[in-house]
Amino acid sequence: MSKPGDYAAVRNDIISILRQPDYDDGSIGPILIRLAWHASGTYDKVTNTGGSNGATMRFAPESTDGANAGLEHARKYMDEVKARNPWISYADLWTLSGTVAVEAMGGPVVPWKPGRRDHVFEQLKPDDIPPNGRLPDASQGAQHIRDVFGRMGFSDREMVALIGAHTVGRCHTDRSGYDGPWTYTPTRFSNQFFTLLLSVQWKKKEWSGPLQYVDPDDEIMTLPADLAFLSDPVFRPIVEEYAKDKEVFFRDFAVAFGKLLELGVVRDDDGKAKKVQGPGVQGHAAAMAAMGASAAGCPFAGALRAKL
Repeated sequence: MSKPGDYAAVRNDIISILRQPDYDDGSIGPILIRLAWHASGTYDKVTNTGGSNGATMRFAPESTDGANAGLEHARKYMDEVKARNPWISYADLWTLSGTVAVEAMGGPVVPWKPGRRDHVFEQLKPDDIPPNGRLPDASQGAQHIRDVFGRMGFSDREMVALIGAHTVGRCHTDRSGYDGPWTYTPTRFSNQFFTLLLSVQWKKKEWSGPLQYVDPDDEIMTLPADLAFLSDPVFRPIVEEYAKDKEVFFRDFAVAFGKLLELGVVRDDDGKAKKVQGPGVQGHAAAMAAMGASAAGCPFAGALRAKL
C-alpha cells in the first residue's frame, strides 16, 4: 500500500495491470483513455457543471448513460488500483489512468495535476451529476461535434486532436452497437487514425447494426462522426496535417487532452478542487491558465513508457 501523495506508485500500479491478455486486444489502455475522456467530457461551460471533479460516473444517471456502456469494466480495473492506494480520489485516479495509458501505448506525455475530489453520495445535490446526452453521438455530423465540443470550450483544432484518440481501441456491439477497431494497431498510440481516415476507400458495412463504414476487407471500421471530419472544410485540413505529421498531432493532443481532464476542476490556492455553484467559468478559466498548456506541468513528464 502506497503512502498518501505517492502518485508515482499509483502510476506504476496502473502500468502493472495494463496488459490483460483476455481483454479485447490484450490491453485495457484504450478503455482507460475512454474512462478519463467520458468522466471529463460532460462539462458545460455555461452552467459550469459536469467535468472530471467528483467522479460522478459512480452514480446514476451518469453510470447508466448508454454512452458510458462498458466503462464499468474500466472502473472495476481501477478499483484494484484504488484498493492499493486508498488515499487517491477516484476523480484523480480515472484521469491519471488515461494519461498513463496514452504514454504507455507510445503517445505523448499529457499534463496532469492531482487534487480532484470525490462527491459523497449522501451529500449529492441535483446538479452534481450531469444529465445524459452530453457526450458525443457517433452517428451525428459536424454540427453535432461542434455543439458538443463547443459546449466544453474547445476550438475546431482541439476537436480534431481529441478525436485522434480513436487511433486506439475498438467498438463493441454490446456497448455502442458498433463493431471493430479503427486501426490495425489498436493498442499503439499513433496518428494512424488520420492516415487511414484519408487513405481507405470506406464502404457501408452490410449488417443489421447501426450505420458504420469498413475497409474493403472488413478489418477496420470508422463511424459517421469520424467521416464528418473529412467533409467539413475546416476540419479536413487539420486531419491532413495530423496525418502528415505525427509530432504535431502528439503535441496538440497532449494539450487538448490535458485541458479536457481539467474541465470542471476549480482549484483553491493549495491546488485542491473545490465545488463552485451556479453558472460562470471564471474560476475554471483561471485554473486552466494556472495549469498551463504544456507537458511541463505534468509531474510525470519524461517518465519511461511501458511497452504493450
